[in-house]
Amino acid sequence: MNSGAAVIGFSSLGHFYNHLFEPIFFVVALALPPVLGIPYEEVLTLIIAGKILTGLLAPALGWASDRWSAPAMMVIYFLGFGAAGIAVGLTSTPRAMLIALMVLGAFGAIYHPVGIAWMVAGAPNRGRALGINGMFGGFGPAVAGVVAGALVQWASWRAAFIVPGAIVMLTGVVFMFAMRRGHFPARIAPRANAHADVSRVEAVKIYLVLTAAMVVNGFVYNVTQSSLPKIFSTDLHGLLGDGTVGVGTGIMIAYGIGGVFQAWVGHLSDRYPLKWVYALMLLVQAPVLALATVVTGAPLLATATAMIMFNTGALPAENGLMARYAPAQWQATAYGLKFIVAFTFSGLGIWSASKVLALTGGFDALYLGVAAAIALAAVIVTALPAEGRFVEVGQPARAA
Repeated sequence: MNSGAAVIGFSSLGHFYNHLFEPIFFVVALALPPVLGIPYEEVLTLIIAGKILTGLLAPALGWASDRWSAPAMMVIYFLGFGAAGIAVGLTSTPRAMLIALMVLGAFGAIYHPVGIAWMVAGAPNRGRALGINGMFGGFGPAVAGVVAGALVQWASWRAAFIVPGAIVMLTGVVFMFAMRRGHFPARIAPRANAHADVSRVEAVKIYLVLTAAMVVNGFVYNVTQSSLPKIFSTDLHGLLGDGTVGVGTGIMIAYGIGGVFQAWVGHLSDRYPLKWVYALMLLVQAPVLALATVVTGAPLLATATAMIMFNTGALPAENGLMARYAPAQWQATAYGLKFIVAFTFSGLGIWSASKVLALTGGFDALYLGVAAAIALAAVIVTALPAEGRFVEVGQPARAA
């Protein structure tokens, strides 16, 4: 195994795992009210503190990776994240689950600023690598849905956390052996980028535009991920089976197709201007989100799949834009700052879903609101500078 393949492989596995436990929680949450003695809306809120920690800790962990060693940080991630997943499955009270989910969020904070920057630094085809990595991230919720649904219905809700937690820890052990055998270097020199050609004023503009778009797209991601299990449980009308198995199968289909779609968008990101790929992925979400409020059954499944495709499909272009404009020596720190936005502020999507459900009995008002917001974000993204002005080392210029 060459070092490039090893880095992309383990980074992609890390991304897969990072997006595994949260959707597991949202499926398991359907069965937790009688176990924990609290209503469904309150069960949903137990994960919010961990989500906020994932964002708040990301910049510091990215900085630590820049100054220390990305592979060493990944070892901590695999072992700690897996152990925390097991701990969630061993809880018995709302308070204990809240604490375990906070620990899960703290260890989960390592991946995005460290794993993605580590991969991007050595990837010869950045868009392709981000597309593959994003595809694995999309497969996380897909596998989580069906595995959680099956384990809850046929074993127990605890197994839905303990089994994947043990697998993540095992991956950490394999990762340590691979690192000791020299399958990838302790450090990868980042490629130079065009950041030095951007004025201070223009850099501020770029980051403000990207921040606004990332907040909205991340908010939509959290709204849909936390609400779809509940929507599927009531509005699929047994299309894929009854109980959590049917819900989990629906989640698997939507996120599985979305994951494959990310790989294709990664290919587009290597061929076309990133800002237009990103703007398109944001814009097409608006009508699909609105449509989701009026369909049920098979049309709902198709609409939800399209929602996930375009929402997660924006990520390869989004991460590519971050890599393009972030200083080369501070890539992990820059990704950390991105994810403090993505996971902290946009994590309010979970809280919003809980509150809107409690107030209205559904999610229609919230979906219509985020549809309008994502359309506005797409328009804002077009204010990014023409990419042909900034040519990366070793990369041909692309027209805006």
